[in-house]
Amino acid sequence: MRQKGHRHGEAVSPCAGCKLLRRKCVKNCVFAPYFPAKEPYKFAIVHKIFGASNVNKMLQVLSENHRSDAVNSLVYEANARVQDPVYGCVGTISSLHRQLETLQTQLAFAQAELVHMKTLHHVDTRSSPYMASSITFPAIKDFSSDDNMAFMYDNGAGESLWSC
Repeated sequence: MRQKGHRHGEAVSPCAGCKLLRRKCVKNCVFAPYFPAKEPYKFAIVHKIFGASNVNKMLQVLSENHRSDAVNSLVYEANARVQDPVYGCVGTISSLHRQLETLQTQLAFAQAELVHMKTLHHVDTRSSPYMASSITFPAIKDFSSDDNMAFMYDNGAGESLWSC
């Protein structure tokens, strides 16, 4: 996972971590594989939020096969903390969870409407005298309460009726 040509006696620029910290990048630098010189913003934001010493300690404790994922997580959390200092990525997760719940509710209502429409179509094919010839649904787009689920239909005799 190390950069090619990073440590073989060549004069290569230091990693983003060492460059920001203004220190010499040594052969076994823990930051070098994960914070290349081409991406200085990654280390800068992680350093700003967590501190270089803490990041160094975290990476030292982890096995090498987990470090890349840890760095990606640190960068993501640091970016989220900059955007939302109070909640960080938890705020993003909560927002997405609320969106998911809303969409699941809307899907359930759409599926119920589809079943209702199929039932009406099945009734239409029987030619019942009480069949619904037209249905008007409310124009409210927020289906989060059951109060909005009343339907108005025409009973075929010019009378409009409400049903729930």
